[in-house]
Amino acid sequence: MDSITQAALGAAIGEAVLGKKIGNKGMALGAAVATLPDLDIIFLPLFDQVQRISIHRGYSHSIVGVLLLSLLLTWLFSKWKKLGDVSRQRWFVFAFLATFTHIILDAFTTFGTQLFLPFNDYRVAFDSITIIDPVYTLPLMLGVLVGLFYQKTNTTRRKLNTVGLIISSTYLGFTLINKQHVNGVMETALNKQEIEHENFLTIPVSAGNLLWYGVAKTKKGLYLGDYSVLDKDQEIEFEFFPRNEEFLSEIKDTYLVDRMKWFSDDYYTMAHVDGKLRMYNLKCDMTGFAGEYNEAPTMFYFEIETLKDRSLKLRTGMHPKKERHDRLYRLKRMFGQKNN
Repeated sequence: MDSITQAALGAAIGEAVLGKKIGNKGMALGAAVATLPDLDIIFLPLFDQVQRISIHRGYSHSIVGVLLLSLLLTWLFSKWKKLGDVSRQRWFVFAFLATFTHIILDAFTTFGTQLFLPFNDYRVAFDSITIIDPVYTLPLMLGVLVGLFYQKTNTTRRKLNTVGLIISSTYLGFTLINKQHVNGVMETALNKQEIEHENFLTIPVSAGNLLWYGVAKTKKGLYLGDYSVLDKDQEIEFEFFPRNEEFLSEIKDTYLVDRMKWFSDDYYTMAHVDGKLRMYNLKCDMTGFAGEYNEAPTMFYFEIETLKDRSLKLRTGMHPKKERHDRLYRLKRMFGQKNN
């Protein structure tokens, strides 16, 4: 999730665990501690483009990493006498909850989180919420901000914070239930259109869990379609994109191929464009059809170029936005209106 959301959740946890002890300091520490796992991005310049694929949401987002960080923070905070009289046990509970909820919340997005490093680099991804969703964030923020107007011992302050946590957590649970509904709709549409598929995934692309994309994987390629929860009578139209998996044989760097396939969870398509090889990752970069004639399945792509010395250069790129898939179009689709 975005940093504002992570900070809001951390502040709410800081208030719940430390509020009665140290007041507003608990919120401030919670907001700061909850964003610490994302500091892995400051190390990205130290790695090449290929390594960066798996650095973010890596060790700093693992269960082992969170445990070690929580122990370090517990030791630091217990030595910081100005923070007040707080037991080491309470400091550990606070530090662990503030960081652990960060990595679990990230696991609800499509990007996923490598929870089991260093033992396994499997990315846990529930694919049920967008990286930015005000429906989840606002209750947390309101509970924290309104609570600031009350004394630390005031029961209303704690109740407001608790209500914010309950509403946000309930919504997060709803996204999982809603995803199952969307999965059913997509599966029905695929079967109705006699599209035989090995597997499929659904990805939310709007706040409020209203607009989704479905990607069905077949032996030859991928079928892509969008669905609005508010348009009950919608006929889902799937567009086919060949995967062109054989293009990967042109890349002699096996590590590069492995990381790109890992990052896309095998939901990708390949294309030749101007003598360069492109990979479209439909697992993490779902934005809708792109290109002048919808020839690309999504807007973002990796591009691999073979240089004169036969080395490979990897970079990222993006198609210009198309009117059909701009924000206005998405709003129309949510409410069941046809695009003109």
